Amino acid sequence: MDKMLKQALLYDFYGELLTAHQKSIYEDFVLNDFSLSEIGEDRQISRQGVYDIVKRCEKLLNSYEEKLHLVQKFLTAKEQVEKIHELAGEILRTEGVPEASAEYLRQIENISNGILEEM
Repeated sequence: MDKMLKQALLYDFYGELLTAHQKSIYEDFVLNDFSLSEIGEDRQISRQGVYDIVKRCEKLLNSYEEKLHLVQKFLTAKEQVEKIHELAGEILRTEGVPEASAEYLRQIENISNGILEEM
């Protein structure tokens, strides 16, 4: 998985467990793509200080994921719902599907599509 995507997902799941100061700096670095120098100037701390906070946040977020596995569970569930959506669509496109079954498959496809949009 792309490092930036992983950092963003970790933050989405566990960011509320960081202090307000950590959250602010981590958001600016990861989500807003500010440089260490820009963040340091804005908060009047050294570039090294910003770097240390970002690394500490990364370590904390990874530690939470190692214990709770919420991001991994989310990604697994998303893959499974995508597969359900794909399979329902494939069956719908085959010839000879009874109309009653086709209606259920369309419902499955719509529900799985709604879940994917929410994820």
